[in-house]
Amino acid sequence: METIANPKIQKTKRFLRLSLLAFLLFLTIFTIFIAGILIYAKILGPPPLAVPQSTLYYSSDGMVIGESNNGEKRYWVDIEDISKDVINATISIEDQNFYAHHGFDFKRIAGAVFADIKAMDKVQGASTISQQYARNLFLTLDKTWKRKISEAFYTIRLEMNYDKNQILEGYLNTINYGHQAYGIEAASQFYFGKSAHDLSLAEASMLAGIPKGPSIYSPIASFDKAKARQKMILQTMVKNKYISAKEAKSAAKEKLSIVGEHTYHRAAIAPYFQDTVKYLLKSKLGFDDRTIDLGGLHVYTTLNTSQQKIAEQVIDESISKNSTIQVGFAAMDPNTGFVSALVGGRNYDKSQFNRAVQASRQPGSTIKPLLYYAALEKGFTPTTMMKSEPTTFRFDDGRSEYTPHNFNSKYANNDITMAQALALSDNVYAVKTHLFLGQDVLIKTAKQFGIQTKMAKVPSLALGTSGVRVIDMVNAYSLLANGGKKVEPIFITRVEDYQGNVLYQYKPHQEQTLDPKFAFVMDEMMTGMFDKKLNGYSSVTGASIISQMTRQYAGKSGSTNSDSWMIGFTPQLTAGIWTGYDEGDQLTLNADKLYAKNIWIRFMERSLENKPIKTFKEPKGVIALPIDPESGKIATDDCPVSRLTYFVEGTEPTDYCDKHLNENLNKQKDDEKGKKNWLKRFFNWF
Repeated sequence: METIANPKIQKTKRFLRLSLLAFLLFLTIFTIFIAGILIYAKILGPPPLAVPQSTLYYSSDGMVIGESNNGEKRYWVDIEDISKDVINATISIEDQNFYAHHGFDFKRIAGAVFADIKAMDKVQGASTISQQYARNLFLTLDKTWKRKISEAFYTIRLEMNYDKNQILEGYLNTINYGHQAYGIEAASQFYFGKSAHDLSLAEASMLAGIPKGPSIYSPIASFDKAKARQKMILQTMVKNKYISAKEAKSAAKEKLSIVGEHTYHRAAIAPYFQDTVKYLLKSKLGFDDRTIDLGGLHVYTTLNTSQQKIAEQVIDESISKNSTIQVGFAAMDPNTGFVSALVGGRNYDKSQFNRAVQASRQPGSTIKPLLYYAALEKGFTPTTMMKSEPTTFRFDDGRSEYTPHNFNSKYANNDITMAQALALSDNVYAVKTHLFLGQDVLIKTAKQFGIQTKMAKVPSLALGTSGVRVIDMVNAYSLLANGGKKVEPIFITRVEDYQGNVLYQYKPHQEQTLDPKFAFVMDEMMTGMFDKKLNGYSSVTGASIISQMTRQYAGKSGSTNSDSWMIGFTPQLTAGIWTGYDEGDQLTLNADKLYAKNIWIRFMERSLENKPIKTFKEPKGVIALPIDPESGKIATDDCPVSRLTYFVEGTEPTDYCDKHLNENLNKQKDDEKGKKNWLKRFFNWF
């Protein structure tokens, strides 16, 4: 007898088969989907861990001198440099199973969902440290499904490509601790004024409680709430066996001193220097604005903080508070080109215009050492004689004329040497030299010395009528100070990313630009502005500051109606300063004209205090002779004054001074005649 299948049973079996098939199909699709995600995540590789961080600027001695950011403080530190108590406290309160899960704590997620359903509100979070770190890397906190999916995918990529310590390090360096402090190092510095490595258990547990709600649990916002959360964290650490109950009790009782101030602020020292560094990072080294501001760079500079403070101090104390005169100052090591101090103005908050780097002003007579160096190359010597007298020069085939004037219209009205012309800053001698050499020579020489501004082909160029920058002139004088080796102003020695990888390293490369013999002869000539032996129809130009000098300097001052300069050097330091008014107003007060020299000598003396006294190294092929400054010939015992003067061998004078010999003979005759007259009068009387 045939059995007839029950339709209901058949229908049930068919449903079960279809359901099983659908489940298997779903499971297959889900498995393929998950596998696809994992494969795609693996193909994409590790996600970049870079997040906005403060760029720090360091002086030559490793001191942080400033930072750039968008207001947020972010300083990356290795996990080895973070207190173990911070790590344990964070894991205890944020993600107890951090080392056990693979990015998602499903048990915790289920518990959070149940708690939310029970309370009919979102009362419990379930994000792991990995998920929170992924969220931090996205930099946006919008609550869209797209962001949540992207965040989950980012979490998978993090877990697949980085170990737990790398993820924990990234989390601790990016989490928000309130008051613009992002990351444990910034938080540690802000709240307790110390490194994250040095935090105590009490301090660590206090900080670990802040990320849940920085505006609520910050000890500055509410110390009571912060204290309550700290105690809760200490108890979780006991529960998770990171500390003992006794340690928790002791930490809870510890009195904490809250600083509430960020360690690094806008440049308190050398703001103009730092602006120049940022400009060079972009224009010369190719970093974009975002990387400079938020890339977490470590920029190592040439700034000497001691010299910078001295420069700022002497400028402040030397210039009257009531004066509106401005300054541009720079100092550098002439042997390396490393800029050790820079001041671009008297008040950075009022004016960020950098007068040491950006301003182009007439250098006046400070251009003369470049002219006379060229003259030495063309056959002049320190004793080359030319007449100092009022002179009108005609050029352009007689169509134009030019009449230079000496300071206070004083002239020797006879021949003077080049050494004396430089010491007294004789303008007529300079223009004669310029025109004799040809007006192209000084233009080419200025380029040879690294002057980048345009030089006009005019007779007055010898008196510094074409604008130059302070930094360029200091660099030019450094070529003379170092024996003629090419240098350029260096502000940055090394740039590292936040992980310590070197992105840029300065590599010194020097070549001989000037003839070392002529450079040395020029150095010695430039000491003449401080040597009263070269006094002539007027005093040497450095007479007013000789009493402040404790060592030998070479230098040159310069002035126009609206500019005052002083640049000088020793073998180990070059410094130069311009003073004047931004609008080009004339310098009418005597005090205005003396600021540059006084600031320069005070800076040099204080910077070199307790430093060895060095003299310029005499190269081979140079000879020294005692010279009578008046005649320019080899001095004899009859000469009242003689100055040791250096020459390139073969160019030294061979004639001995006979001017004072004749004067002495005449004097002897006069003395004898006087004696005879006296005897004659005596006998006549008798």
